[in-house]
Amino acid sequence: VDNDYALALAYTPGVAEPCRVIHDHPEKVYDYTCKGNTVAIVSDGTRVLGLGNIGAKAAIPVMEGKAALFKAFGGVDAFPICLDTEDPEQIIAIVKALSPIFGGINLEDIATPKCYQIEDQLIKELDIPVFHDDQHGTAIVAVAAVLGAFRLLNKDLAASKVVVNGAGAAGTAITRLFYEMGTGQIDLVDRAGILHGDIPGLNERQAKLAAAINAAGRRGTLADAVAGADVLIGVSMANAFNANLISKMHEDAVVFALANPEPEISYAEAKAAGARIAGTGRSDTPNQVNNVLVFPGLFRGALDVRASEINIQMKKAAARALAQVLRGDELSEELIIPKPFDPRVVPAISAAVAGAAKETGVARL
Repeated sequence: VDNDYALALAYTPGVAEPCRVIHDHPEKVYDYTCKGNTVAIVSDGTRVLGLGNIGAKAAIPVMEGKAALFKAFGGVDAFPICLDTEDPEQIIAIVKALSPIFGGINLEDIATPKCYQIEDQLIKELDIPVFHDDQHGTAIVAVAAVLGAFRLLNKDLAASKVVVNGAGAAGTAITRLFYEMGTGQIDLVDRAGILHGDIPGLNERQAKLAAAINAAGRRGTLADAVAGADVLIGVSMANAFNANLISKMHEDAVVFALANPEPEISYAEAKAAGARIAGTGRSDTPNQVNNVLVFPGLFRGALDVRASEINIQMKKAAARALAQVLRGDELSEELIIPKPFDPRVVPAISAAVAGAAKETGVARL
């Protein structure tokens, strides 16, 4: 804006015309405003990385960093919104009130179990995608990493046993996505052992998941669960895995230790213990399994077709697309999933997500 004519278009009197158009045709808000390419990154700071409840102000750097990644990788304009309230009803009300300007909502670093309530309620009440990345972004990248490993090992999920250690937001979402992908057997393990329906104190999400994946009522410890397992995924705490545990797995064991900031077992220790393929969430070792591979392309695809939600088929499509980015001749035990700077990642995921949105009837373009 450097002259009177441009000023008159950008503000009064020119700005009145798109206001009139949007008032008469609300869907035009996507054409005449920033809404169609803007995402809110919403947090209350109650579960930030491995730091715990550090509050809204201390959470700002994480949300700013995520906004930068949205733009750098996906071309998505994202705005950090850190709320000085831990009340889920207040968070829901605030996000609903802010939603007219956003094309999507990325929930971030919100403690369990209220993260479930907040996401579920906002999905019901808003007509734009609402996505808790700590749950579903982690699940998508974990499934994609296993699919990539299985490409190399010539294995099939339907004939495999997967163990997930940690039954919080990430662990339950990972387990659910593996279940939806048709995995042969899945055991979800927490401090009480293998999750089953008779364990007291399970939240609603955990109880439903236990009923779905463990109708037989399997019991036992983590050591019992990993016996003969093809895959072990950790979303729990540092040093939760050891060499003895890994040695109980299948000879072509796949181990992804995703606890932040320190994994359940280091990459080197997992390999030394016999893991055929290992990975962590860290960028300083091979096979980084991190949701930075997912959220830019996922939201890019959802925004491109003005999706009203991000459903399970879109998540499955994202996982499959990410797992197929690397060519067969690029796959190795040290590279079973692409790196974040691979320029093929975002286009592959966004196209798959947009396609799944159209196929499932949630796309508006």
